[in-house]
Amino acid sequence: MKRPNRNAGPSRPKRRVSSIAIKRAYDRPSPKDGVRILIDRLWPRGLSKAKLKIDTWPRELTPSTDLRKWYGHEPARFAEFRRRYRAELAEHAKEIDALRAMVRGRAATLITATREVDLSHAAVMREIMQRKTK
Repeated sequence: MKRPNRNAGPSRPKRRVSSIAIKRAYDRPSPKDGVRILIDRLWPRGLSKAKLKIDTWPRELTPSTDLRKWYGHEPARFAEFRRRYRAELAEHAKEIDALRAMVRGRAATLITATREVDLSHAAVMREIMQRKTK
């Protein structure tokens, strides 16, 4: 007969973590994308709404025009861009929490037109979205 472990605390339900991918707007949509979130301030050139197939477009969570223009996708500026963008996002905690709630336990894909996703706001947004909340 197996004895119960008296030192173990009450069991907690495991929280399902969302899988958040990044995909270019020009790549073909897939059912595996889950919730598709456009995270660019500007609509991707040459794409219709039907072709892009997004679920939401939270423009308030995109980098400001000034920040986007300052960065210009220059790799040497990425660390500073990341710091500034995170500061901008700190002012939108409610919107980020709402977005996290929308994707909680589901697959999600951040959609962007940028070519270098690892050096873009998409990478920073994924970090923010995957960060554990209280």
